[in-house]
Amino acid sequence: MNMDQLKRQAAARALEEVRDGMQLGLGTGSTAKHFVELLGERVAAGLKVIGVPTSEQTRADAERCGVPLTTLDEIDHLDLTVDGADEIDPDFNLIKGGGGALLREKIVAAASDRMIVIADDSKWVPTLGKFPLPIEVIPFGLGATRRAIEKAFAACGVSGQMAIRKAKDGHVFVTDGGHWIVDAQLGRIVDPASLAKALSAIPGVVEHGLFIGLASSAVLAGGEGIRVIERRKPKGD
Repeated sequence: MNMDQLKRQAAARALEEVRDGMQLGLGTGSTAKHFVELLGERVAAGLKVIGVPTSEQTRADAERCGVPLTTLDEIDHLDLTVDGADEIDPDFNLIKGGGGALLREKIVAAASDRMIVIADDSKWVPTLGKFPLPIEVIPFGLGATRRAIEKAFAACGVSGQMAIRKAKDGHVFVTDGGHWIVDAQLGRIVDPASLAKALSAIPGVVEHGLFIGLASSAVLAGGEGIRVIERRKPKGD
């Protein structure tokens, strides 16, 4: 079974959590695209749901598949978001943003009662950081922002090369929100929560790809089948 088939398996399992009348967050990326396509088949068969897409690409996919759409201006919450991830650690911290949609993905995830991460099982890692950390930035004052990011890295015990993301045509990649992305090769992030807080405090940083405390479960597809892992809630949560 190839990687694409594994991703579709994970998407199909997550679809089992969808109920009639749900308001859904629709993720971005290759695995989330499978979920949108499978959801469209269910909608065509009579399922009543409405979705909020996390990117213009997902909006186009959802419209093509016949999934009704709305916005977070028109509804006050989402029952469930289904999205992929670039890395997931055992504490359910995530790195997201490989597709460049991290800002909208985080807004949608934060507005949801639950977030299910769907991925092939190679995304489950003991420690975050091998995948480059995306940091969405405002182009203005970029030099100052990069220096502040370096200071945040040092304070959190990480370091690595940073590069402005380029699009396939060689020009700077521009997000749906009109921002740029700095990808940081950190190797190993020992304390994701502290780094997330430090990056969020930098004025030129719009958002970063560390998703802390947002995912409630993960559906992982591998050669031995599907694993569903639930996040353990801390006492008092």
